[in-house]
Amino acid sequence: METFDYVIVGAGSAGSVLANRLGEDPNVSICVLEAGPPDLSPFIHIPAGFIYTIKDPKVNWLYGTEPTDWTAGRSVPVPRGKTLGGSSSINGHIYTRGNRLDYDNWAQRGNRGWGYADVLPYFKRSECRIGEGDDTFRGREGPLKVTDIDWSHPLTEAFIEGCQTIGIPKAEDYNGAKQEGVSYSQRTIANGRRMSTARAFLRPAQKRGNVKVITNAHATRIILENKRAMGVAFNKGGRGGKPDQVMARREVILSGGTINSPQLLQLSGIGAPDFLKSLGIEVKHALPGVGENLRDHYAPRFTARVKNIKTLNERTKGLNLLGEIARWGLTRKGILSLSPTVIYCFWRSNPGIVNNDVQFTFTPASYKEGVQSELDDFPGMTIASWQQRPEASGYVRAVSADPFDKPVINPRYLEHETDRQTLIAAMKLARQMILTDPMKPYFDHWIYPAGDIQTDDEYLQVAKERGTTTFHPMGTCRMGPRTDPTAVVDDELKVYGIEGLRVVDASIMPMMPSANLNAPTIMIAEKASDMIRGKEPPEPVILRD
Repeated sequence: METFDYVIVGAGSAGSVLANRLGEDPNVSICVLEAGPPDLSPFIHIPAGFIYTIKDPKVNWLYGTEPTDWTAGRSVPVPRGKTLGGSSSINGHIYTRGNRLDYDNWAQRGNRGWGYADVLPYFKRSECRIGEGDDTFRGREGPLKVTDIDWSHPLTEAFIEGCQTIGIPKAEDYNGAKQEGVSYSQRTIANGRRMSTARAFLRPAQKRGNVKVITNAHATRIILENKRAMGVAFNKGGRGGKPDQVMARREVILSGGTINSPQLLQLSGIGAPDFLKSLGIEVKHALPGVGENLRDHYAPRFTARVKNIKTLNERTKGLNLLGEIARWGLTRKGILSLSPTVIYCFWRSNPGIVNNDVQFTFTPASYKEGVQSELDDFPGMTIASWQQRPEASGYVRAVSADPFDKPVINPRYLEHETDRQTLIAAMKLARQMILTDPMKPYFDHWIYPAGDIQTDDEYLQVAKERGTTTFHPMGTCRMGPRTDPTAVVDDELKVYGIEGLRVVDASIMPMMPSANLNAPTIMIAEKASDMIRGKEPPEPVILRD
């Protein structure tokens, strides 16, 4: 049995950052447990390989939601990374921080030091922005390279122009002073290769010699003694593998993500007492908020057939694909170097709203059945729409005391009336974006939903039948003051009632930010690393409107 100063469960977006920052002190030792294999698959590192990693059980937990009436009886897939880099190794590469008001809301809920002025220095510290951007907001010297798409297409140019004709401005930098508007997406791709947190943070940390990474190590429980976390039990090799343990002198840090962190707490006897007893798990500490407050972005995707021009669909078939493979191999450019989403748009569901509340993505490609794993055989395009800050909240719950059983996941998509009305408004606007004058030369007809839809009930039915996750689950180990009955961690991310235990990942988010969650999760880990080391935070960035 080995002992380290820190044991980190999960080598994903947060765990990789923590290993790097904590490992800057040569006098500490760190063990990182990762349930998945090393990130050796070439599809991880080729950006377009997303289409394979999104369904590969070797590097993906392949979770799914509970079927509900609001998803037309479907189980919605919930991909989560299971390899070094975690979900940053299988995601769509998009770098989006969110709206400044999101973080001010976190602070207003009693989370000291989590306002936008406080967290902006940590966003900047992690980032190496390559391209335009105001250095008040953007970082230039961090490990994580963030680039602009170096590719355009007549359809994307027409889409941006079309949005402007209906009153949506072109965004200068949606990670800068103002989020709203339409623009090409910013992404974590550098020199034609994925910039995962394993590549940006974990590999440099390992080279220092004080960080040990154990892959294929499935954590089974937190070792507790008198309300203190002493270490972590795991199976090397997963179910049927060799049981083992690692001990922590200072802290155990859960960075397993929104699904795995609450499940591990529950398996360790930390959670709602009646629920734990129903599974035959001994209650070690009552904490009813564990696994609650799950939120996710839910997005219907509309697809249309394109005329008068080729799209990405045709360029991934036959000889065209061979040419693209050769081009990427020689130059690291071409469609294999693209993220699956090319255009991002942030806007408002109605003119009376001051802060943008809906989001859109557009790409000159379309997928069969709307699922991002197989491109259509004809020229197509896709627009997705979603509500940025959903009201409905669900749960993640272990189904048994067996750590290898997948948990129950229910984000309660569309159960809140506000969510339904906001999403319907977004879907109507998405259709309008495709039917602008600049898009007319290229729009042939709708593939899904076919024909014309008019009523709110028709739009809602489409959302039920075809809506999917945008891969942004959060909130199941919610940060909040002790007076919040759903809070799991305090504003230093310490688990209430248990010494030597923190949670550092997207599960601590108290409310959903207007963002893809990789960038905010990295920020959380950057900030947590200073807290753990007892370092004073940077001075808040004072901004003028």
